[in-house]
Amino acid sequence: MDEELRSLTERLRAESGGSAACDRLVATEDPDALAGVLTEPGQPLWARELAAFRLGLAGDRRAFESLVLFLNHRDPQRCASAEYALARLGDPRTARAAAALATNELRVAYALHPVRLLAGLRAPESVPALITTLERRLRPHDPYRRVALACVEGLGSLEDARARPVLNEALAHPALAEAAVRALARIPKQR
Repeated sequence: MDEELRSLTERLRAESGGSAACDRLVATEDPDALAGVLTEPGQPLWARELAAFRLGLAGDRRAFESLVLFLNHRDPQRCASAEYALARLGDPRTARAAAALATNELRVAYALHPVRLLAGLRAPESVPALITTLERRLRPHDPYRRVALACVEGLGSLEDARARPVLNEALAHPALAEAAVRALARIPKQR
C-alpha cells in the first residue's frame, strides 16, 4: 500500500470512529462505488476524501472536483492529501485550478498546497502563478511567510528566468533571503 494512502487511511479510519463503511471504502476495488460516494447526498467528509483520494491515485478524473475542493480546505492534512492525489491524477485542468487557488487573495491562508502542487506539476501556469503569489507576499508585514517560502522554493525548482526579478526582491526579506539565494543559483544565467 502506498505510504500516503496508508497514512490517510489511518487518519480517516480514526475520524470515522472505525466504522465498517470506512473499511468497505478502503477495501473496494470498484471505482464506480468510490465515485458514487462523491455524488451521493449525506456522505460524511471523511468518506468523500477517501473516495476522491483513491480515485485520484487510480487516475480516475471523476475525482477532480472533489480533490480541488480538498486542496483548498482549512484542514492542512486534507490539503496535503489532495495535493498528492492531484499530482498523480493526470487531469489537464489541475494546473489551472491550482493556479486559481494559489493566486486567490481571499484564500491565501490556504495557498500553501496549491503552490507546492504548481511547482511539482511544472505546467505553463506554474511560473506566472508563483510569481504573482510571491509578489503579493513581499508586502511589509505579510503574515503568509510559509506561502512565500514555498513560492521561492518552487520558482527555484522550476529554473525559469522569468522568476529572477521577484526572487531578487525576495532577497530583501530576511525570512526568504537564504531560499532566494538558492533559487537564483538554480536559474541558468542569461547569455
